[in-house]
Amino acid sequence: MTDQTWNTLLRDQTDWHWTHQLRERLDGLTDDEYFWEPAPGCWSVRPRGTGDAPVRAGSGAMTIDFAMPMPDPPPFTTIAWRLGHVIVGVLAMRNAAHFGRAPIDYQSFEYAASADAALAQLDAEYATWLAGVESLGESGLARPCGEAEGPYAEYPLAALVLHINRELIHHLAEVCLLRDLHLHTRQEAS
Repeated sequence: MTDQTWNTLLRDQTDWHWTHQLRERLDGLTDDEYFWEPAPGCWSVRPRGTGDAPVRAGSGAMTIDFAMPMPDPPPFTTIAWRLGHVIVGVLAMRNAAHFGRAPIDYQSFEYAASADAALAQLDAEYATWLAGVESLGESGLARPCGEAEGPYAEYPLAALVLHINRELIHHLAEVCLLRDLHLHTRQEAS
């Protein structure tokens, strides 16, 4: 029988999806897919100064569209935006808060100008997250999340790991669906 610790089970939950359902589906992502806006008024990652969202966050040549408070309904988001959210808001900020990554937020991040660069960022942050979770061991999973997690500060880190697992599976499945939609709608238009 394999190692059935909670740490292993939590890591395996997301890593199984990453390895068998998600990451391979992202291979070959093109810039056309990455920046494709399937609906009017999409939020995306754009060259600095070209967006019209109330907030355009980022420290480099590219910015991510945003608003606070979030409009109702929120704008449809591109693959670039969804990957930016996963890379920064789901992984990098948590890696900084819990696993020694340099501090980062939506404003200070350098968003990728290409699909390949975004996937490299995603791979790096995911690897840091997975190694960080492994480093917690069993006792670390019971430790409180701390002030970085705001109203969830007293929750055990295991609750955060479960939340991040859901976020990764949810948002990256959306990216895969958008790739399918791009393939089937753009192919018919050709």
